[in-house]
Amino acid sequence: MTDLSAFAITRKWPARHPDRIQLYSLPTPNGVKVSIALEELGLPYEPHLVSFETNDQTTPEFLSLNPNNKIPAILDPNGPDGQPLALFESGAILVYLASKTGQLMPQDTAGRYETLQWVMWQMGGVGPMFGQLGFFHKFAGKDYEDKRPRDRYVAESKRLLKVLDERLAGRQWVMGDQYTIADIAILPWVRNLVGFYGAGDLVEFDQFKEVQRVLAAFVARPAVARGLAIPARG
Repeated sequence: MTDLSAFAITRKWPARHPDRIQLYSLPTPNGVKVSIALEELGLPYEPHLVSFETNDQTTPEFLSLNPNNKIPAILDPNGPDGQPLALFESGAILVYLASKTGQLMPQDTAGRYETLQWVMWQMGGVGPMFGQLGFFHKFAGKDYEDKRPRDRYVAESKRLLKVLDERLAGRQWVMGDQYTIADIAILPWVRNLVGFYGAGDLVEFDQFKEVQRVLAAFVARPAVARGLAIPARG
């Protein structure tokens, strides 16, 4: 049996199945990227809930795996050369899982880098901008009298949705016929923007017909439906 006792994180979240990928996460847009990818790939994994309500992400055990105190993070007991590998940052984990399995990524070099550019686009644009809009629309920022910060993120979110809408015109997925980690990176954030954040009217989501179409196809996938609820909240 694989021994993961050298990793401090397993003292707070013991591995009942140490031969499986250990996932430390929460069902947020970034968190579900990895659970969805794991479900799509059929890789055995064991999820652990990192509760923000009890500040699990700031505990020494979690920081030993991710010093940036953000979810998700993984511990793969069967990493490169058969050695355990700990990883944080959802984009890096998606790239790793695609490389590990040879799936969810085009095999040609040009297609691989084109996919990576859209993953980076989500990491650098969609996530931060949609997240800030959520803060100013749904959370504490909604009480600010000055609406200029909110409106800035509304405008940028609409611009990003337009970029995505134009990309998806005539395509089944971001990369065309092939479903990839680019879709898994981007679409949970779109879902969150119009769902949990309730910002659909603000960004005039009805005008982005291609995004609506592909988002509907995404959430209809059985693996996506499973991944969106993992780890289950206690």
